[in-house]
Amino acid sequence: MKEVLDEQSRQSLIKYRIERANETIQESKLLAKEGYYNAAVNRLYYACFYASLALLAANNMPTSTHAGVKTMLGLHFVSKGVLSNEHGKTFSRLFEIRHSGDYDDFVYCDQEMVDEYTPKAVSFIAAVTKLLK
Repeated sequence: MKEVLDEQSRQSLIKYRIERANETIQESKLLAKEGYYNAAVNRLYYACFYASLALLAANNMPTSTHAGVKTMLGLHFVSKGVLSNEHGKTFSRLFEIRHSGDYDDFVYCDQEMVDEYTPKAVSFIAAVTKLLK
């Protein structure tokens, strides 16, 4: 999103993105329950991505690419200690898994991976939400 938003629109966008992040976590849980582990991990990434977009919007740092979000998050929040290194690693790893799952062949996620990354994604979103308050 490159246009300049007025404050009310920006706040609405931030709220929408956090709601979308939380919704997407629920989507991931439903997919995992049905055995769609690749899709579940994909949704975990997108949940963190939406939360990251909210954080960037709150700080007037628009970006339009996944790599741009990852870079801005690391540069402005993880490297400065605003978000923990663990949260940065979670986002980066989910970014890699999502990218591989979308573009590479023979990529298989499993229940163990979903079980590992679901609480990490939830924690990431909670940390971002706390920063936004």
